[in-house]
Amino acid sequence: MTTPYDAILIGAGHNGLVCACYLAAAGQRVLVLERRGIVGGAAVTEEFHPGFRNSTASYTVGLLDPTIIEDLQLHEHGLEIVPRSMANFLPLADDRSLSIFNDLERDTHQFANFSAHDADALPAFRAMLRDVGDFVRNYLHETPPKFGYHPREWLKLLRLGRDFLKLNSIRRRNLVDLFTLPIADLLDLYFENTHVKAALAFDALVGNYASLHTPGTAYGLLHHALGEVASQYGAWGHPIGGMGAITQAMLRQAQKLGVHVETNAEVSKVLIQNGRVCGVLTRDGSIYDAKVVAANCAPKQLYCDLIDRDYLDSEQRRRIAVTRTESAVLRINVALSDLPQFTCKPSTSEAEHHRAGIVIGPSLEYMEQAYLDARQGRWSLAPVIEMVIPSTVDSTLVPPGKHVASLFCQYFPYARDWDKHRELAADSVFQTIDKFAPNFSSSVIARQILTPLDLKRRFHLPGGDIFHGAHIPSQIWVNRPLSGYASYKGMLRGLFHCGAGAHPGGGVSGIPGRNAAQEILRS
Repeated sequence: MTTPYDAILIGAGHNGLVCACYLAAAGQRVLVLERRGIVGGAAVTEEFHPGFRNSTASYTVGLLDPTIIEDLQLHEHGLEIVPRSMANFLPLADDRSLSIFNDLERDTHQFANFSAHDADALPAFRAMLRDVGDFVRNYLHETPPKFGYHPREWLKLLRLGRDFLKLNSIRRRNLVDLFTLPIADLLDLYFENTHVKAALAFDALVGNYASLHTPGTAYGLLHHALGEVASQYGAWGHPIGGMGAITQAMLRQAQKLGVHVETNAEVSKVLIQNGRVCGVLTRDGSIYDAKVVAANCAPKQLYCDLIDRDYLDSEQRRRIAVTRTESAVLRINVALSDLPQFTCKPSTSEAEHHRAGIVIGPSLEYMEQAYLDARQGRWSLAPVIEMVIPSTVDSTLVPPGKHVASLFCQYFPYARDWDKHRELAADSVFQTIDKFAPNFSSSVIARQILTPLDLKRRFHLPGGDIFHGAHIPSQIWVNRPLSGYASYKGMLRGLFHCGAGAHPGGGVSGIPGRNAAQEILRS
C-alpha cells in the first residue's frame, strides 16, 4: 500500500532540506528520502578516528544565504558561525608569507610588501568585485528564463536587458569580464606580482578543473564572493560542530514543520506514468506516490541512474552525457597531535593564521603547473592545497589539546585507479605541506582519505564533482543544468531539480532548494 505525498525529495542534503522546509511551511505534505544513515549530504560532521570529528566533505561556510538562515530559524536551532578574522594565509617561502584579511587597510599593507603598484590597485579591484556582486545577487533568488517558452520568460529577459543597460559602460564591461575572462587575464588587468595574483586566484580555482587561462574561470572568483558571514560579503567562517551543524539545524526545522525524513532509504527509480512522474521506488522495494518529485541529487545521476532512458529523447540523452562533471579534488581529514608550525611564521601556540584558510599555492606559475601535471595523466606533483583547522575555534571536535584539519587538494583526476593509489596521493600532499610546515607529517595521528572515486561512492557526486556540474559558462544561469531546463523543472512533468546542479550552483548556499520550492508551489 502506497503513501500519498504532495512532494518527495530525493536526498537530504542541505538543498533538499531547505526545499522541504519551504514546501512544508506552505502546507504541503513532504517526504525526504536519504540514501545514507545520516542527513546532510556532503555537509555532514562525522567521527573519522576515535574522539576526532570533522566536516567530512564540505568544510567551510560562506555562501549560506541569510534569508534562509532567518526563514528556517537556524540560529534558534543551535547554529553558530564564527567568522575567520584572517581570510587566507599563504606560506610562500621559509621567510615570506601573505595574508588576506577582508579588511582593505590591512590587505593594502600586505600587498605593499610585494608591490606598491598592487597595493594601490587593490581598492579599485575590491570595489569592482563588490559592485558586480551587488548586481548579480539580485538574480540569485530568481528563476532563470527559458528562452522562447512563455511571454513571462521574455519579460524576464527584457528586465535583465533593462537592468544591464542601466549600468554605465565601465560596470557593463566589468560584469562581462567576470563571466567570460580567464582568471589570469582578469588579474593581469589590475596586478603585477605573482604572489598577490595567486592569493586572489585561489577562489576561482576551488573545485574547478581548469587552467588559469581558460575563458570563464574568473566567474569562480565572483561565485565565491557572493556570500556573507556576519554581514560581511565575501567572508568565510567555521560552524561550531562542523558543517553538519548546519544540516542538523535544518533537519530540526523540517521536523518542526512536519516533514517526514527517512534515512537508509535509497531511491532506485523515479516512477513515471503517462509522461508524468508519480512517485519513487526505493532499493528495498517500497513505493511512494507523489504529485511532485524534486531531485537533490546531481542531474547526471538523476537522468542516467534513476530514470529509464526510454523516457528521454535522443537529444536529451546526448546533452546529459556531455555535461561536465569533474572537480579533480582530493579531500583528506587529519587528526593532529600538534598544530602545524610554518617556517615563514613560527609560533609556539595557536595563532591567527591557524584560524584562516591556509593556502599552499604560492604563485600563479605553481598553480598552473599543478593543473598541467594532472592533464598529463597523473596527479599534481606539487598540489594546490587549502588547509582549514576548525578545532582552533571549536573544541567540540577533538580531545583536549588535539586538533583536526581539513585538506582540500587539487588536482587529482577522477580517471585513476584510486583504490590502488589512495595512500600514495595522500603522501604527496603531506610531503608538500612538510616543505612549509616541517612538523606536519610527524603530528598526524590518523587520516581519512576521500579520493574523487570515494566522493562519487559516498556522496554520489558524478566524477567526484563537488558542484554537481562544472561552473563553466555553458553550465551556469540559463544553461544550468541544461539549456531549456534552468527553471528547476525537469525533463518530465512533475519532476524538479533542487540541488547544486540547478541555479545558482554549488556551495552550501541553500538557494537552489529555496528557488525550486517556489517553482514547485507556483506549479
